[in-house]
Amino acid sequence: MKTTPLALIAAGILLLSNFISHAQNIEDPGAYITAISNAQTEMRQKYMAYMSTVAHSHRARKIEKMRMATLESINNSKYKTSDIHIYKGDNSLRKSSIDYIDLCYRVFNDDYKHIVDMEEIAEQSFDEMQAYILLNEKTNEKIQEASDNMSKASKDFAKKYNVNLIETNDELGEKLSTANLLNNYRDKLYLIFFKCNWEDGEMVKAMNNKKVKDMEQARNSLTRYATEGLSGLDTLKTFQNDPALAVACRQTLDFYKKMAENDVPKLTEFYLKQEDFEKTKKAFERSEQNKQQVDAYNKSVKDINSAANNYNQVNNNINNNRKQVLQNWDDAEKAFANDHMPHYK
Repeated sequence: MKTTPLALIAAGILLLSNFISHAQNIEDPGAYITAISNAQTEMRQKYMAYMSTVAHSHRARKIEKMRMATLESINNSKYKTSDIHIYKGDNSLRKSSIDYIDLCYRVFNDDYKHIVDMEEIAEQSFDEMQAYILLNEKTNEKIQEASDNMSKASKDFAKKYNVNLIETNDELGEKLSTANLLNNYRDKLYLIFFKCNWEDGEMVKAMNNKKVKDMEQARNSLTRYATEGLSGLDTLKTFQNDPALAVACRQTLDFYKKMAENDVPKLTEFYLKQEDFEKTKKAFERSEQNKQQVDAYNKSVKDINSAANNYNQVNNNINNNRKQVLQNWDDAEKAFANDHMPHYK
């Protein structure tokens, strides 16, 4: 099972990256706003590069060096902002920028490190995975709120000094916005997938240990989760009119539901027959066999061998179909990220 990757940076971080002003002198309030924004350029670029790499590598832990590089770029942005003089005794915009940069640093230094540390634990249960994704969402909200505050501070400053802000097309900002929307959508699908995928793993574990009761319990849970997941998919909209990932999720859940309802009972039945045969075998070996007992035992051997052949055939079909449907899901995830997650270096 694989942890799906998750983005930290919320949409709106670059809403104020470019403005047109009437003078380039730092004494001009429009130029001052531009200087404050430009001081964050390196930080914003590293943010986007990090997000893009996480999305396409699927593992945040593997790109820890990029997290450290992002922290360095955040520090550089703070130094550049601190070097900008207070505007005519008014420190409001400069302070808002520094506060925003400080929060971004804490997110990457503390929150996201915690998220990376949770990555392996998240694989252990649905509750852990849900907590992992929720932490990402809360971190997103934290940065979104800080970004909104930064945006408001810039607009308030512009209004105070009669600067007409004209927002230009911001490619990087648009990519961040798309990335945030995409990851929210993908998280919803991944939780639906993971719940069934994890329960399937529990069922396989019980089967390997020949624990019929645990196997049946996992089978019933898998049937319920797959049914609930399919119902949830019915109400989930597509992402930018692209249903590919939702279709792959539906195909996976269809497999789990049909397997749990139709195929696994055949495996459970074999284990029960096998238990009965072992009892018959022990009783036969302890007794003085007559021809009737030998014939009955030989028939039971023939029956269990036939049941074993059927078991192997059903189990092989399940394993082959599981392998194929999970490969299709992985391929769909990668293709979805390649199609919609902006590449940035």
